[in-house]
Order: sequence, then structure tokens, then C-alpha cells
Amino acid sequence: MKAQEIYPRVVTQGYPYGEAAPVQEDKIVDPGQIYRTLYRRLPLFLATMLTTFMAIAVLTFQTVPTYSSNASIIIDSKGKSIDILPVLQGAAPDSALVDTEVEILRSRSLAEKIVTQLNLVEVEEFNPNLQGPGMIDQAQSNLGSFINQITGRADTEIEVPEETETLSPEEAERREIDLVVTRLLEKTAARRIGTTYGIDIVANSHDPELAAAIANAIAQQYLVEQLDTKFEQIKTRNDWLEVRLSELKAEVNEAESTVAAFRAASGLITSGTTTITEQQVNDINAQLIVQRSVLTRAEARLESARRASNSTTGSASAEVLNSPAILELRRQQAALNEERAELETRYGPRHPTFATINQRLADIERRIENENALVLRSLEEEVAIAQQQVRTLERSLREQQTDIIGQNRAQVRLRELERDAEASRTIYEEFLAKFKQTNEQESIVTADARILSRAAVALSPSFPKTTLNLAIGLILGLMLGTLAVILAESLNNRLNSGDSVEEDFGVPFLGNFPKLSGSARRNPADYVIENPTSSYAEALRNLRASILFADLDVNVQTVAVTSSQPDEGKTTSVYGLGRMSAMSGTRTLIIDGDFRRKQLTEKACPSPDKGFLECLFGEASLEEAIVVDPKSGLHMLPLTDDRHTPRDVFGSKAFDALMDILKQEYELIVIDTGPILLMAETRVLTSKVDQVVVVARWQKTNRAVLKQTLSILKDFRAKVAGVVLNQVDVNKYHRHGYGSGAYRAYAKYYSKG
Repeated sequence: MKAQEIYPRVVTQGYPYGEAAPVQEDKIVDPGQIYRTLYRRLPLFLATMLTTFMAIAVLTFQTVPTYSSNASIIIDSKGKSIDILPVLQGAAPDSALVDTEVEILRSRSLAEKIVTQLNLVEVEEFNPNLQGPGMIDQAQSNLGSFINQITGRADTEIEVPEETETLSPEEAERREIDLVVTRLLEKTAARRIGTTYGIDIVANSHDPELAAAIANAIAQQYLVEQLDTKFEQIKTRNDWLEVRLSELKAEVNEAESTVAAFRAASGLITSGTTTITEQQVNDINAQLIVQRSVLTRAEARLESARRASNSTTGSASAEVLNSPAILELRRQQAALNEERAELETRYGPRHPTFATINQRLADIERRIENENALVLRSLEEEVAIAQQQVRTLERSLREQQTDIIGQNRAQVRLRELERDAEASRTIYEEFLAKFKQTNEQESIVTADARILSRAAVALSPSFPKTTLNLAIGLILGLMLGTLAVILAESLNNRLNSGDSVEEDFGVPFLGNFPKLSGSARRNPADYVIENPTSSYAEALRNLRASILFADLDVNVQTVAVTSSQPDEGKTTSVYGLGRMSAMSGTRTLIIDGDFRRKQLTEKACPSPDKGFLECLFGEASLEEAIVVDPKSGLHMLPLTDDRHTPRDVFGSKAFDALMDILKQEYELIVIDTGPILLMAETRVLTSKVDQVVVVARWQKTNRAVLKQTLSILKDFRAKVAGVVLNQVDVNKYHRHGYGSGAYRAYAKYYSKG
């Protein structure tokens, strides 16, 4: 604790009243202040921390240990593509499928089979019906017995309520199994291992061997369930396929018969990929093309022969030139012409042979012309025959095309019937293939999962984690203890240090008055005289100095000492301050201004004859009313027991005149006033004195009350010297201020601490 916090400051250059102390923007939290706060609330902190720690420790050690065992399975990821009739080993496992398998592992049907296999109905851990009453039930029973003993009904039989319904043995057994299944599901879990196809199965039990057995049984039963399900599904599917195949076979036969009958009725007889009619049309088209070509050539030959026969140049057509008879006649004609030319040259045109040759030449000419006419008639007959064949083929083609148009209309219906027959045939073949496939799978069916690892017997419990729980209890205790301290500090609205006075209210802090004990507590004023070098006396001495030098520009003579509420120590402070001031050689007068309680008069001079009011009203002189303290030379103006007044004493001109007289006689006048929140005259007085000292009780005075007091003083323009904390326990104060070591160092200078 600082020395100036043990006693008032010698000189107080405080902040102007009503203005808060300047706060630095980057204020650093004092670690020492945090330590002192924790030290001050150490009992609360330790109680909260230890209670939390012990509660968790008791729960940890009282809890029955639980052992966990893990078994893991993995789903086969080699799936087949989905087709029209997927079997059980169809789709490859994906996220949704794995999650579905997890739910199967958590199903009640599988859990019920585990209960039957391991006979968990006979295990107390899983069957609540086998367990005894719990702690709460036992406590209720003990409490009931205790109440019965007190009320004298110890021998009274407790009525047990009858069952509202009567269960048959089968129903009772079924209900018990359901209860065990529910408990088993609570103690087991199944979860996917990351994003893999693996599933982790966890079983918890108080018996490590039982936990491992449960986990392994769940994994094994899951595989058995898969096989059973597949066998059942394959059998059901085969039965259905067999019936369906019979129906489809009949449908296919009927559809194919309908196609054949319609084809025969409509004449749509096919040869290969085309019908007979289409083939005939193709053949006629080919013949027609050939015959038209023949007709064209015949007509061309006929035209050429006609042009040659009409020609005057004697040219012959190709048909004529190719005739063997004409060629022979032309040869003979040429030979005769050569012979005639030779005779004409040798014998002249008058030779008798010459006439014979000419006659023979004329005969050959006639014969050639006859042959040409025969060739023309032959060509004309050939053209006529070709034309007739073309017309015949064209007529046949038109007839066949008419038949094709009718057949095309019939083919639309035929194709529809063929499509229906083909669809029925395809479905039938698919069903037949799947029927054979499922028959083969029935003998080689395997599970879609396998056990990746079996559960081993746990060597240490999984719950509770003793070390971890104790560490958590310690950390939680520290956190709750700190929270309790923070909460207690935030709810504490009492004055506990001088620093808070200056920081929160912006007024000077004048120091602490130590709390006295024993006889000194009953009469502090005598303690000041008997122990002038004590810390309490030093506090009064420095308070006097702080008041006198509170304002260096004004000579302080009148001081009003007030408080917010009664019993905060203002009267004791006035009496002690007056004695200390008188002992210091200052002419000092203290006035009892508390007209209701008159505690200062009771302490200094009980039952005076004259007093303050008598002097004020002119009924007595100051010499008659003032009482002198023989131990210190302090002068006092008391209040008589039987004198009261409803008048405003401090606001009167008589009081002002009296104070002017007293200022001439005394260097320091201290007035003990009533609580400012309760008495209006105190507020008037504070506006007329040089300085006002507010006494607050340490750890008792409320901050809101002190704030209201200072606000009233501000309204009445009072000059506040500062605030004094009274009855400070110096042994505890270091928890709010500086350390106890500093206080012990300063205490060496006092005769009594």
C-alpha cells in the first residue's frame, strides 16, 4: 500500500470537481491489479475451483468404466452396371449406399438377433429389470424412511401401486427384449470411415470381452443378413421370372403367328430381303430397258436404210452392205463392169458381147433393188416386233406397280406387327438370360461386404478418461473461478480503493483512515492523543495538511465534513481532526452542525448548558458556549440537549455573522454536518465553507450513493477538497492497492500500525 493511501495527502492538486481524471488512450492493464483482484477474491476463486474440480473428480471415480471395441467392414466396390433386371449384386456402392448400409447396421432387427445370440437379456448392464435401485431411488427411499421415523410411521407398509395393465408372458418377454434392444442400440454405433467404403462398428460395455463380442457379432450377423437377403431375393425373383417367361413365350408365339398369317393374306411373300412382287418389278424394269434399247437400234437401222434407198448417189446403208446376197451381186456387178470396160477399150461399144454384158448388168441392178426392198421390209418387221415387246413390258410394269402400291399399304401394318413380335421376342430373350443368370448365382452368391478387422478386447477403458477428466476439471475450475471473481467484481458496487475514487468520480482522494480495534475503536479521539505517532494519527495529520493546502490561492479556514449516509465515520473524523489540529498548534474550533443526532456533542462534552444555537440566536455569548478540550486545547461549539429549531440555520444572516466572528478568532473551523442525502441544511452549508470533505466507509459506501452526493455538491457549487475512506482494514487493503510488503515497510515508521 502506498504511504499516501494510508494517510491523507499533504497537498492535493486534484482535478476540477465534476471532471473526470484524464484517461490515456492506450491504457495498459496493470498485471499487479489483476493479481490483487484474484488475491482479494482468493477464497471465492479457490472455493469455486475446488468445488468444480472435486465434482468432476467424484463423478469420474464414481463412474463405472466403459470399454470400447471396434470392428470394421468394407463394402465391395466392384459393382455391375444397372440393366433392365438388376440382380442384388447390381449397382456399385456410392455415398448414399454406404449410408444406407450404416442404417442397416443400426436396425432393430439386426440388434434383436445380437441380443438373442449373446443372451443379453441375462446381462444386468443391458437389462434394467435386473438392476437394483439407482442412487436417486435409494436416496428417495432413505428420505422416505427418515420421514416415516420422524412422523411415527416407521412400521407402516408402503403401498405399491398395482400395474395398470396385465401382460401375458409373451407380451412381457417381448417388452423386455425391446428394452434390451434399445439399450444395445444406445451402446453401439456404426459410422462411415471418412469417404471410403469402410464402416466402423463400435460397441461399448462395462465388460471389455463383451464389448468385443458384440462388435464382432454385429459384423458377422451383417454378412449373414446380406446372404440371407440375397438368397431370398434370388428365390423370389426366379419364381417370378419363371411365371413371367411362360407368359412372354405365349405372347411371342402369338405375335409371330399373327405376322405369318398377315404376310400370307396380303401376299407379302419375301425372297431374301425383298418380296416376290418387288423382284418381278425389278426384272421387268431390266427387260424394258433392254427392249427399248433394241427398239431404238432397230428404228435407227430402218431409218438409215430408208435414207440410203432414197438417195440418188447410189450409197448403201450398213444393213444393205451387210447383206450376203447384195454383196455377191455387187461383186458380180463389179466384175461385169470391168469386163465391159475392157471390151469397150478393146473392141468398142459396138461389139456384140458388149450388149450381153449390159443386159447382165441391168439384171443385177434389178436383183439388187429387190434385195434392198427385202432388207427394208425385214427392218420394218423388226421395229414392229420391238415396239410390241416394249408395249407388253410397259403394261406388265404398270400392273406390278399397282400391286406394289397395295402391298406397301399392307407392309405398314406388317412392320407394326413385326415390331410387336420383335419387342416381345427381345423381352423374352432378356428374361430368359436373366433366369439362367440368377439360377447360376444361386449356387455362387457371396456377400457384398467383408470383415476388414475384427474387434479386439480393450485393455483400458474408453470412458471415463481419468487424466483427461481431471485436467478438464482443473481447467474448468480455473475458468469458473475466474468467472466467479469477474462476476463478483462486476456486482461489487462498493468503494474499495482510492484509485477508483479519482478514476470514477474525478475528485481527489485524501487518504485512508485505518480501522481501529479494541478500546481504540470505542474512543478514537483519545487514541490520537495517546498514540500521536500511530498510523491513524498520521492519517489525521495529513488530512489536516491536505485541507489547508487544498487551494493555494485561498486561505482555508472553514471546512465542512459530511457523508452520504449515517454511520460512515464523519463525526469521529471531525473530532480526531480537531484534536490533531489543536495539538499541532493551530487554533482550531469544531462545531456540531448535526442538529438531529448531536453525536459530536455526546463524544466531546455531554450535556452542555449553552451551545451553538444559543450563540446564534443571541441567547449566550461565545465564551459561555465554547467548551475547551483539556487534553488537546481544542475548542468546541456543542449543541444542547433541549434546544431544537425548525429554522434554516445555515442559510441565515446570523450564521454568516457568527462565522465572520469565529474566523477572526480561529485559524481552522471544522463543522460536523448531517448526511447530505438526508438533510437539506447540510447542502446549504457546503456552499458557504471554504472546503468540503466527504467521508465514505470502505467496502460499505455504494458508488451510486457517492456519485449522487458529489452531484448535489456540484449543484450547490461547493468546493470539494476530496474523499476520505474510513475504517479501512489495512490487512486487507493491500488486496485492492499495492502489496502488503510496501505497507509493512511504511508501518515501521509508526508506533502502532
